[in-house]
Amino acid sequence: MSSLIACFIGLSGGFFGALIGLGGGVIMIPLMTLLLKLTQHKAHGTSLVAIVFTAIAGAATYYLHGTTDWKGALLLAATAIITARFGALYAHSLPEKKLKKAFGIMVVCVSLFLLVKGFLPKSGSQPGLAGSIVIFLATGVVAGFVSGMMGVGGGVIMIPPMVLLLGMHQQLAQGTSLLAMVPISMTGAFTHHRLGNVRLNIAAGISVGALAGGYLGGTVANILPELYLKVIFSVVLVWMGQRYVRTK
Repeated sequence: MSSLIACFIGLSGGFFGALIGLGGGVIMIPLMTLLLKLTQHKAHGTSLVAIVFTAIAGAATYYLHGTTDWKGALLLAATAIITARFGALYAHSLPEKKLKKAFGIMVVCVSLFLLVKGFLPKSGSQPGLAGSIVIFLATGVVAGFVSGMMGVGGGVIMIPPMVLLLGMHQQLAQGTSLLAMVPISMTGAFTHHRLGNVRLNIAAGISVGALAGGYLGGTVANILPELYLKVIFSVVLVWMGQRYVRTK
């Protein structure tokens, strides 16, 4: 029974994660704590394992549609794989209550980002090669730490600078974000595993579901407008996030 639940969690997280380019941790972590009774720390570590497979399936689908920038993804990952380890170590040092509240605040911020991301204005002028490299590297520093700490892909950090500062269209930014998540999530997952924060038996089932969900979400993202689904999804996230923030 737990294997079927794990597959369902991975399918849900993978679909929504690839659809919006965020990895799916904001869906999988609450479901793991609610349905599988994992601690917050173990849910974060196990989520990162599944995000690796979500990112692989999602990025491959975006690539087939011509909406990935592999050079940008490499630059993001170059710094993020360093800070992801520190984010995981910091999460491990936090008490359960503080980690839950921090996760809740992040979920609310993600939901607000989803509501406005389709209206993000593109930069009127391009920063040039050197400026673009600096933006990618700096964004990776923050995204890696957030990914390792919160058990998420880090897309909520990576996408806005690519759209606002580099002038990428939404699908290209999402595809690039998912591609960068592969090495970032691997680093965070490995660190959490060494700290004992990964349930491998659950991660296996979630990863299978995440592969299928990542493919479906990536396909839908390149075909259909996401407005209505995004609004519903954001409302659910706000409700979920405020419950974490009010944790006693």
